[in-house]
Amino acid sequence: MTCAGVGKPATYETGVDPADTAFAKEQRLEQWLAAQSHVLVAFSAGVDSAYLLAIAHQVLGGRVQAVTADSPSLARASLAEAAAFCHARGITHRVVSTTEFEEPAYLANDGQRCYHCKSALLSAMNGLSAALATEPGAKPALLLGAIADDLADWRPGMRAAAERGAAFPLADLGFTKAEVRERSRALDLPTWNRPAEPCLSSRVPYGEPVTVAGLKMIEEAEAALRFHGFAICRARHHRIGDGRGFLCRLEVPDSDIPRLAELRSTVLPALKRLGYTNVTLDLAGFTSGGFNALLTEKI
Repeated sequence: MTCAGVGKPATYETGVDPADTAFAKEQRLEQWLAAQSHVLVAFSAGVDSAYLLAIAHQVLGGRVQAVTADSPSLARASLAEAAAFCHARGITHRVVSTTEFEEPAYLANDGQRCYHCKSALLSAMNGLSAALATEPGAKPALLLGAIADDLADWRPGMRAAAERGAAFPLADLGFTKAEVRERSRALDLPTWNRPAEPCLSSRVPYGEPVTVAGLKMIEEAEAALRFHGFAICRARHHRIGDGRGFLCRLEVPDSDIPRLAELRSTVLPALKRLGYTNVTLDLAGFTSGGFNALLTEKI
């Protein structure tokens, strides 16, 4: 699978020259962006999309717009961060309501959940792109901040986005997460050290249904942990039996496990008030994308 050409040719299988520096990649990114008339950047307030948006705005100015998909799977804190980032830089920010929660296949939460999510996002972005076209055939390009690291994980959403015309310039250029953070820090972006924060639905095990009420519980549970200083955390949401009870499995980095255990008498009642029947602390610690390990390419 090959992304839209950025700089020298690149494929998902081979990447680009590993000797390339992050700064050199950034220069090629700027060159590619300069050749675009207008772009829409899918913006979640995360490290990768913030970097791509900042560089695009640096090159294209008012010819770039940020698009944030708003649905129950987006934490309100992330939406506020996205708005603040754009406001501080004078970037036009469009918040679009997406329709994945109207899709039974998304709510069923099988291994293709992200496919349906990105399908909804790209449908909204394509609609905006068509409306913003200055002339027939001159629609703004649709950009996602996927990086080379994402290619080693289960990413059906990237397939959905590619099918709908999106480009992944950071992945094409072989940007790693470390390189994006390096260049974001050099540019003084507030997101350079922001913890990874995938959508709230990623906290629900595959095969268990995604519900708006469940995502609200997850969001509030993680907000409670952050209030106590756990910047990196996950509240994994498990149904018990027929769904009349719920278990919250907390993940924090290994070094934070003792401190969270010490706060048991404070955290436990807070999470019980959210509706959790049981609360556990995972002794394996924080694992990003932990549920993806249960998937295979046969899904």
